[in-house]
Amino acid sequence: ALLQVCCVMLFLAGEAKNLGPSSGPNRLRDLCTFCTISLDQEEVYRTKVYEKSVSPFYGEDFYFEIPRPFQCLSFYVYAKSMFQIRDLPVGKVAIRKEDLYKYCGKENWFQLQPVDPHSEVQGKVHLEMKLNELITENGSICQQLVVQIIACQGLPLISGQNCDPYATVTLVGPARSDQKKTKVKKKTSDPQFEETFHFEVTRSSSYKGRSHFHVEEEDIEKLEIKVELWNNGNLAQDVFLGETRVSVKILRNDHIHRAWYLLQPKGNGTKSKPDDLGSLRLKVTYTEDNVLPSACYTALRNLMLKSPDVKPISASAAHVLGDICRESVGYEALLPVVRLLLHHNRLLPFLTSVAALELENTQEANTIFRGNSLATRCIDDMMKIVGRSYLTVTLKPVLNEIFESNKTCEIDPVKLKEGDNVEVNKENLQGYVQKVFTSITQSSSSCSPLMCDVFRSLRQLASKRFPADPHVQYSAVSSFIFLRFFAVAVLSPHTFQLRAHHPVSPEISRTLTLISKTIQSLGSWGSLSKNKLNQSCSCFCCDSSFKETYMYDFFKLFQEDECIEKVKKFLDEISSNVSKESSGVEDSFVLKEGEVHKRAQGRKRIGQKNFKKRWLRVTNQELSYHKQKGKEALCVIPVKNILSVEKLEESAFNRKNMFQVIHSEKPLYVQAGNCVETNSWIEVLSQVSRCNPGRLSTFHPSAYVGGFWLCCKETNESTPGCKPCTATLANIQLDIDCDRETERIFSFFSSSRSRLQKMEDACAGMSVYLGQQEDCSAFTIQDPKETFRTIKELGEVLDDLQAHHDLKGALTDEPGTM
Repeated sequence: ALLQVCCVMLFLAGEAKNLGPSSGPNRLRDLCTFCTISLDQEEVYRTKVYEKSVSPFYGEDFYFEIPRPFQCLSFYVYAKSMFQIRDLPVGKVAIRKEDLYKYCGKENWFQLQPVDPHSEVQGKVHLEMKLNELITENGSICQQLVVQIIACQGLPLISGQNCDPYATVTLVGPARSDQKKTKVKKKTSDPQFEETFHFEVTRSSSYKGRSHFHVEEEDIEKLEIKVELWNNGNLAQDVFLGETRVSVKILRNDHIHRAWYLLQPKGNGTKSKPDDLGSLRLKVTYTEDNVLPSACYTALRNLMLKSPDVKPISASAAHVLGDICRESVGYEALLPVVRLLLHHNRLLPFLTSVAALELENTQEANTIFRGNSLATRCIDDMMKIVGRSYLTVTLKPVLNEIFESNKTCEIDPVKLKEGDNVEVNKENLQGYVQKVFTSITQSSSSCSPLMCDVFRSLRQLASKRFPADPHVQYSAVSSFIFLRFFAVAVLSPHTFQLRAHHPVSPEISRTLTLISKTIQSLGSWGSLSKNKLNQSCSCFCCDSSFKETYMYDFFKLFQEDECIEKVKKFLDEISSNVSKESSGVEDSFVLKEGEVHKRAQGRKRIGQKNFKKRWLRVTNQELSYHKQKGKEALCVIPVKNILSVEKLEESAFNRKNMFQVIHSEKPLYVQAGNCVETNSWIEVLSQVSRCNPGRLSTFHPSAYVGGFWLCCKETNESTPGCKPCTATLANIQLDIDCDRETERIFSFFSSSRSRLQKMEDACAGMSVYLGQQEDCSAFTIQDPKETFRTIKELGEVLDDLQAHHDLKGALTDEPGTM
């Protein structure tokens, strides 16, 4: 098995300052700006548009899996103008992949650099160089340089399509410049050239040929080979794709040199003066996991899976990991633990045990599960993983309505604009809140079974810990489902894939903030008696809301008794043993929609005309495409008819970012806007069709063209697929790569080995001196002997896994030239 490399990117687009030239008519005071994020030259995200400011605050975070190799992460700032057809590039920040570690996890200000077409490059070229000795006709010896252009990989798209690349090869010296050219390769980002060129580099003293140059043997080290990649523009101007330069002196020791080289900007790029274009504040976190063969992780995986059975739970490997990583990364290390236990159906007993441990240390019922702890973080992560579809069913329709209607809802007198009517705004906000509240309290039948099991367990534990308080059973559940789930999703819908982007309008962001705040307080009412509610609302969230007079006045619009009963009924339903059935026919709601290019379903010849721009829309009931957004559907495919959703090889139609929807009729071939969007479409369509009967186990990764399948050359169009589907009925329940999650756990343990050693020493000290020592306060150690045993076992497993990594690194670590 090969080493698998998996990459994740998390970054925050913070703010910009002093955008545009420092003086002159091009100052950006009257222009709106936005920021885009690109992998190499492929845009994957963009921020909202910020109005008329040279120092906009973007404040957006993005998290995504990187689905392909890349060289550079770039951030572009653009300005919008009413009088310009195209957005105006202000400047960019480009960070090479190998430099990301320098900025990882830290906020940095970056100077914007100019956007120069000759600096926008990506890809690499494979070269071979060697020196041959030739005997001339008169018997003298001269040297000849042989350069082979083997291939290129990862060249950029041109106008959204694969390019038509060719290469020029130039021998450059103090007194010469010989250039040769390859053939043009059509519609490919990974051309195979396999072309060889010959250059004379030394000549015998008896050479009599006429030439404008003369190179002596000692000048060889002054020569270099320059390879430039271009896109053939046909009738238009050719587009520069990148270059690389290799000195001929590299052949001093080796007569043959063969290597991959990253393409560079023309002349290695140009730098602008500092502060010319402004600066951009970014926080980037880049994670790269080198995943070994599955057998290497068996011991660590089994140790983690035993965690729910360890008594006390604080002595388990999972709890130890959370303990030692708390100071460095907070509870971020717990996410792979939650995913691993979830995949193996071991999460519920673990969550029950850590929640019970937290309740043992909780002294007041009104502070139950209010802090950021190991238990609350694990339950948060669980809800985000298994509750995504629940959020989509419950909140997406009403959020779409809020975004589309965009009614003014500001009720803070200080923030009212001229002409605003606070009573009208209050009515608008009340209508939105009522719709969100009703949607939530009537959604119990859609709640994930695992979430219900966890809530039932929390309810029982809370009642047992505080038997004299009849309302604590509700606050134990509402502190998660309202405060940490629904309210957060309303506040940041794009984070939960409920909306494609951050709200463009500041007014919508403010509306979502007010709705989220109100939902928190309404949700907490279910855990209060009427008397408690009237006694200044001791609940944390109600208290914080009621400190604002305008919010207190707004709450008078709601009938308290009715809200309390609705909340309690909802909390009872999602935390009881009673099986819930959905009432009536399930409403249709949009899961994802956007602009794509779709290949025609007919049998026309392959060509650009076969692909047309369409609006693709998937709901929980059907997949459809339209000529434009809002237009009548041109084709509708019921979700129940989808048999598989897979990526399509680039070679099928010479297009990147393609996927196919295999259903009862002809496959639907779709090209998404970028690699991240491709993965998003595949994920949504796979999830919505996961339980369909008759799902395929194999598929064709290419197309049926010219009377045969391009992938396996079979001539029968109905021949079963030649490649296993990536999501079969056996593993589609949760898309979790257990080896990768275990590798993440290993990396967290490895980065905290010093803390693990301190915890081991603390356990030893407690065992010897029979009591809590001063050095133990940073750890949760209930049973020092059992915890010590776990840590020793962890140490052995981690050392063994590190040895596997070292061995794999020694076998694969070859000298690189890129």
